[in-house]
Amino acid sequence: MKKKILNNWGLKLGSLVLAFAIWFLVVQIDDPKESKTFTGIPVTMTNVQLLDQQNKVYEVLDNTDTIRVTVRAPQSVIDNLRASDIVAEADMSKLTEINTIVISLRVLNNDVDSIRCNPDVLKLNVEDRSSKWIGVRYGSVGEVAEGYMVASVQPDQTRIEVSGPASAVEQISYASVEIDVSGATADVSANVEIALYNSEGVLLDLPSVTRNMNYVRMAAEVLAVKEVPIVLNTTGSPAEGFLTTGVIESDRSAVKIAGSASDLANVSSINIPAEELDISGAESDVTATIDLREYLPANIRLADSDFSGRIKATVYIQPEVKKVLEVDHEKIRVVNVPEGLEVQLPENVDNNYELNVSGLEAAISALPTGTMGGTVDIAAWMKKENMEELAPGVYSVPVSFSLSDDINIENPMYIRITVVNLED
Repeated sequence: MKKKILNNWGLKLGSLVLAFAIWFLVVQIDDPKESKTFTGIPVTMTNVQLLDQQNKVYEVLDNTDTIRVTVRAPQSVIDNLRASDIVAEADMSKLTEINTIVISLRVLNNDVDSIRCNPDVLKLNVEDRSSKWIGVRYGSVGEVAEGYMVASVQPDQTRIEVSGPASAVEQISYASVEIDVSGATADVSANVEIALYNSEGVLLDLPSVTRNMNYVRMAAEVLAVKEVPIVLNTTGSPAEGFLTTGVIESDRSAVKIAGSASDLANVSSINIPAEELDISGAESDVTATIDLREYLPANIRLADSDFSGRIKATVYIQPEVKKVLEVDHEKIRVVNVPEGLEVQLPENVDNNYELNVSGLEAAISALPTGTMGGTVDIAAWMKKENMEELAPGVYSVPVSFSLSDDINIENPMYIRITVVNLED
């Protein structure tokens, strides 16, 4: 049996090769039909101007402008066929009453047996075209560096035009742009994309809506900030019989200002001229409203946008209170007598001295009750009188008292002293 199989093996092998060659030739001559499917084929719209002429716009529904196409053709065609060879079109002139268009298909430069697609119709939403102008709201996001503030934000456009399907355009209430100032220590500028919002502040995603611009150029002014005190001054004197308490009260004692770092370095306070608080002839508290903005240095502004710049300042005025104090002559002491001299005070004084004082009620009421003493400072008196030496004799010298600066002595007290030489 084995011998029979091996007999004429060359002839048998040749027959096999010949059979394969004949099969191959038959296949090439017959060119059998095959099918091939292509996905992601775009549908091109034609005669779109017909809708433009009617002032209408369309929106493709359900992604029907991207289809799957199946082609049946001879194998020789199928093998060389590419997705780019397939043309899918939807003719707007064939739009149906239900807003659909049958998709037409063809293959470039090739004959095919059949071609079909899924979906086979383009679905549209067709509406009247609408357009309107809307305002652009603007602001900043992020925090500038510590010690700085955003002084102003300004876009180069405050209105834009939006167009598209009426139902979509009606939803739009305003546009908004925001510039990022995070960590800024100097002015910032950028092109910022425009976002659309409805009346409730909800961000809208409306791909069917077009705008006359998609970006707005924005600039943010960033300034350094510093807090400085407000210095208030007065002019004039109250009416006779009245005094100032020395207190000037305002609803702000300090204010934050903004400017360049170099300009702020030269500002230590905001000084209000005395003319703003004129108390001449006043018999009661004097109140004035002062606009700080009038007294800001050049290139400096207020940093608090919620502060109007106006403060209310009050100078307190009270009636003058008078009182008579008794000075006991025995409580008067003499100090700083030059060496070699002796000072003798008057003797046999029957009555106490009277000292008339005046001041605010609080200061007067704080004075001690009973008699009080005083001091005769010989050295201080000599210095005031430009005396280098004190000769024996009788002199009239002032008596000083330990009273607060708020107390005014209306009748300065003098006492006669006798200066004698100790050697005599």
